Amino acid sequence: MSATVSAGPAWIKSSLSYANGNCVEVSELELGAVGVRNSRDREGPVLRFTPEEWRAFIGGVRKGEFDDFGRNRM
Repeated sequence: MSATVSAGPAWIKSSLSYANGNCVEVSELELGAVGVRNSRDREGPVLRFTPEEWRAFIGGVRKGEFDDFGRNRM
């Protein structure tokens, strides 16, 4: 029986990501934490969130709380 070696966490990129690579990836990390990284800099920094922080963020996304974020308001 051969042992399976893990190369690290599995990263997921949204199916809505654009071909130009402007997107982020998320992964479940140790102890239920969630990591977010730039998909173009896979060896770069990873933002880490607790499960509670991630649930609060996702809840806000689902409620549309960030729908206007980043839009030019002139």
